[in-house]
Amino acid sequence: MRRAEDRPSRRAFLGVTATALAAGVTAGCEPGGSRPDGPAPVSPVGPRQAGVVLPREAQPNLLVLVADVDDGVAVGPLLAGLGEAVRGLVAGTDARLLGLPPGDLTVTIGVGPRLVRAVDPALPGATDLPPFAHERIEPRARGGDLLVQVCASDAVVPPVVAAALLDRAGAGVRERWRQTGRRGSAVPVKSAVTAPRNVFGFIDGIVGPHAEAEQERDLWLPGPAPVAGGTIAVIRRMELDLRRFAALPVADQEAVFGRSRSTGAPLSGGTIAADPDLGAKTPDGRYLIPADSHVRRAHSSVVGVGHMLRRSYSMDEPAPGLLFISFQNDIRTFTNTLTRMDNSDALLPFTTTTASATFLVLPGFSPERPLGSTLFR
Repeated sequence: MRRAEDRPSRRAFLGVTATALAAGVTAGCEPGGSRPDGPAPVSPVGPRQAGVVLPREAQPNLLVLVADVDDGVAVGPLLAGLGEAVRGLVAGTDARLLGLPPGDLTVTIGVGPRLVRAVDPALPGATDLPPFAHERIEPRARGGDLLVQVCASDAVVPPVVAAALLDRAGAGVRERWRQTGRRGSAVPVKSAVTAPRNVFGFIDGIVGPHAEAEQERDLWLPGPAPVAGGTIAVIRRMELDLRRFAALPVADQEAVFGRSRSTGAPLSGGTIAADPDLGAKTPDGRYLIPADSHVRRAHSSVVGVGHMLRRSYSMDEPAPGLLFISFQNDIRTFTNTLTRMDNSDALLPFTTTTASATFLVLPGFSPERPLGSTLFR
């Protein structure tokens, strides 16, 4: 049973001026902002939250925090206050940043299905993820009410920012679990698109809605009005059996993924950006991309869904693995894909999922439109 705590005061969440907003946009030139030779600041305000497609190349360090919100906490003022704190942290004006330059800090905030259902059970984001195969998830690591995703080039910044946001949220918000992660070196995929290598040595997240038209189709929620400009996030923490995978010959590793380990190109040929030819066969009739390969089992044309945008991070604690993060405007893009993978994807036997949740990433915000104000009062 969730306990009611003192509600955050509405008055406490108001008062960051347009001057502070301007400092957030030009933080590289302000005291406490980015160093002149450091990464460019990313504005936290606008029609969509930062940290999904901005910056274009994801920062190398991430902290994901999942929390519960006690019954009795006023969700609207809570979110408004978090959004206001984000603006101050990105601007470098929040004392809880402890003088650290925020650099390219981004914070992305979402709400879980329980809070969405309390507004309208028909809204996108109101559906919990079902259980899948290859899971070993403790109750505390399944679901949650609040997502805070913090990304930055400076590895010291995310835990400091997470602590500041928990402080702002107050006693009525209780942490469930958190995970840090790092991105591997960026590999060019095509113009203005890169993807990192994961701890299996393969390039991760090659396919996705990278062009603006693709994002409008598959990533951003077009409506209803309270959620327009948001998206649906899926977070999965997966431990990977590195020793067993590494013992495979390279050719067998590539057969698991359906791609070349060195170049990322599909085994059907072409460049890393080439669409896999699922019908291509050898002269003796074998598929060049094996029938149980990850590329084939998860391919959107085979599953019959849109593309998901992946911004996954590798991890080494509590075990070597992957913090899988995908964004899509229909939860079925993920659930239908994983259901098909569960049946016979050669990659899944090397994975064990230990945490799982989905969240409605809220539409963007500004001083005039506080975070969460389109859904919660």
